[in-house]
Amino acid sequence: MKNHLNSFYKKKRILITGNSGFKGSWLTIILKEFGANVMGISIGQVSKPNMFNLLKLDKDIIYLKEDIRNYKKIKKKIDKFKPEIIFHLAAKSLVMESYKNPSETISTNVIGSANILEYVRNSNYVKSLIYVTSDKVYENSELNRIFKENDKLGGADPYSSSKAAAECLFTAYYNSYFKNKNVGVATVRSGNVIGGGDWSENRIIPDLIKSIKNKKKLIIRNPNHTRPWQHVLEPLIGYLKLGMKLYKNNKFSGAWNFGPSSKQNLNVRNLVKYMSYKLRVNLNVSLKKNKFKEKKSLKLSSLKAKKQLNWKSCLNLNQTLDLTSDWYRVYLNKKKNKLYNITLNQINLYFKLLNK
Repeated sequence: MKNHLNSFYKKKRILITGNSGFKGSWLTIILKEFGANVMGISIGQVSKPNMFNLLKLDKDIIYLKEDIRNYKKIKKKIDKFKPEIIFHLAAKSLVMESYKNPSETISTNVIGSANILEYVRNSNYVKSLIYVTSDKVYENSELNRIFKENDKLGGADPYSSSKAAAECLFTAYYNSYFKNKNVGVATVRSGNVIGGGDWSENRIIPDLIKSIKNKKKLIIRNPNHTRPWQHVLEPLIGYLKLGMKLYKNNKFSGAWNFGPSSKQNLNVRNLVKYMSYKLRVNLNVSLKKNKFKEKKSLKLSSLKAKKQLNWKSCLNLNQTLDLTSDWYRVYLNKKKNKLYNITLNQINLYFKLLNK
């Protein structure tokens, strides 16, 4: 699989929006190792510390520090690069942040996404678009159901509704402009993604690592909430496979789920216990009632990706958490010069496990 993807993406012109974020950083490394020509656009440092900066990923790529909402500016610069494939990851991606600043979340996730769709509409050289939204786009009544791509969209919070709105925009552009255009376009939805290098605010593993580093109490909001935990490499490989398929055949256009198996589900309390054990720390944990509502459970069906892309979740839950803790252990041991190597080693290990 690695050789197949490598040979396809080598020398391809790839645009990644949101390249300095968690997912964007991992995707940048993979594509750099494949020998792709990469351009990244992001608003800048999205967290501190930041994986993109720690690993000095601005080397060997074209990096533009721009706001995705400024269409005129980004269009001029993207035009010079002429991307063949676009991975649109730029977003305000946190539920808690969306409650605090809904207008910023909505404008980034809706207007920013509309700008990418508009760019592809007016382009003659973009061959495939991977348009990243979220597993939270579904109307979730918490009936413990497994969501399929054709299920009803909704959103009970500003983040979820902004991503569902981005999905509606995608459908409108697809039906109006892309159906008869020589371009493959797809929207992708993945589960709760974890892995080394995530420093987002109000996310359980980054909060856990910060509490260890700063020797402070770990605050847990929803200890009994269950999520389908998934290593960041799982959906990214799915996106890369889909990007390749879309480039060759636009019949793969549409919505795609990339979620882990139900065996990956674990509540927050037990996730903290496992990570504490792997990192060999005794955490001082405190429970704090969440004043904002978050859904208790969420599950995706990835049967479509399994049947049509031959994609499936490769890592079990222990492997997912082990890779995550191994990465952060290197960081906590102040071996920042080894972070790129461990990231690359984990990518190579993943492909080995994938080929078994």
